[in-house]
Amino acid sequence: MFAEFAFPIFERSINEYHVIDDVYQPTLNPFEKGSIEHLLYAKNWVDTVQWHYEDIIRDPQIDPVAALDLKRKIDASNQVRTDMVEYIDSYFLQKYSNVVVKANAKINTESPAWAIDRLSILALKIYHMSEEANRAEATPEHRAKCQEKLNVLLDQKSDMFVSISQLVEDIENGDKYMKVYKQMKMYNDEELNPVLYQNKK
Repeated sequence: MFAEFAFPIFERSINEYHVIDDVYQPTLNPFEKGSIEHLLYAKNWVDTVQWHYEDIIRDPQIDPVAALDLKRKIDASNQVRTDMVEYIDSYFLQKYSNVVVKANAKINTESPAWAIDRLSILALKIYHMSEEANRAEATPEHRAKCQEKLNVLLDQKSDMFVSISQLVEDIENGDKYMKVYKQMKMYNDEELNPVLYQNKK
């Protein structure tokens, strides 16, 4: 079950990030380079850093110059996240390249890797909502509300485990087939973003 395999790797990444809890700390990926474990850990680490970028940029007292620099870091991080999702889909494409697709096979709107991307973000939501549900200085009302939200997130986790497993199983059996669409993000491309290419004139 790929989701059950990936989730503890995401949790390890999140826990190890929070030992120092600094967006500028180096990544110390414990898995062998080139392995799917290494890729999943790296993917979640990028997600975790970006989660905290998003927290920092919402500081009402943030210096505008620092905010602009952070916005550019978020843009760059989004591109890296997209690239990593495509690498994970490449893993699935290679793994199931010899599957005979049935004549009545259907296509899924979401590839396995984009579902795994959502699972990585869900792991972060669970971690941080659990923190809030157990924050000693918070009011009992706050903790209770966060516990309710945490329960929903944990239910979503169970549902995602099932749905991702079903999708991968369907691909493995030839009942569904994969197509990977490159995201073709435009805002970082000097040939596609009008602000960037007009500035080159």
